[in-house]
Amino acid sequence: MALKLASIFFTMILVDNYVLAKFLGICPFLGVSKKLDSAVGMSLAVTFVMVVATAATWPIQMFLLTPTDAAGNLKWDMGYLQTIVFILIIAILVQLLENVLKKYIPALYKSLGVYLPLITTNCTILGVTILNIDNGYNFIEAIVCAAGAGIGFLVAMVLFSGVRRRVEQAVTPKCFEGLPITLVAAAITSLSFMGFGGIVESIFGA
Repeated sequence: MALKLASIFFTMILVDNYVLAKFLGICPFLGVSKKLDSAVGMSLAVTFVMVVATAATWPIQMFLLTPTDAAGNLKWDMGYLQTIVFILIIAILVQLLENVLKKYIPALYKSLGVYLPLITTNCTILGVTILNIDNGYNFIEAIVCAAGAGIGFLVAMVLFSGVRRRVEQAVTPKCFEGLPITLVAAAITSLSFMGFGGIVESIFGA
């Protein structure tokens, strides 16, 4: 069990990174990664929402939307409400987080700006909560997966923040200035993570 949990955790960080492999959450990835402190703050906020949202949505899915009996047969099926219910829960959590940051960490609240409320529509968080259900994870596995996905988001943001700092200091062709060179740098950063697939598989047998 511990080996499987470790495999899920490190796979989410290095192999199936939601930003660099699944290309979810690109908006904050490109918008908040200019400064390291903002990148870390956004990543921690996303990780918190991701884990708490998973802890809330998994039992709602299993016991309210698509409950099963002892034989594994559906009692009723309201799975069509999944997206609406999950987004509502995520929105509530983000609103609570926004109020806490505004009151206790105003500097971080100001630095994140419009990207903080946009966590509600961050497809990374919705993707994690839905894919945990689709992958058949139990509650503990879903929480570990969400934590790994959050740490993976943090790793991607911090690494790309350093890459962007170096890119800004470099001399680039005029046609690549601005967003084009940023996207090229993001693509190269994404490619660098492909080598971790074999490593994780050899260690955990994923």
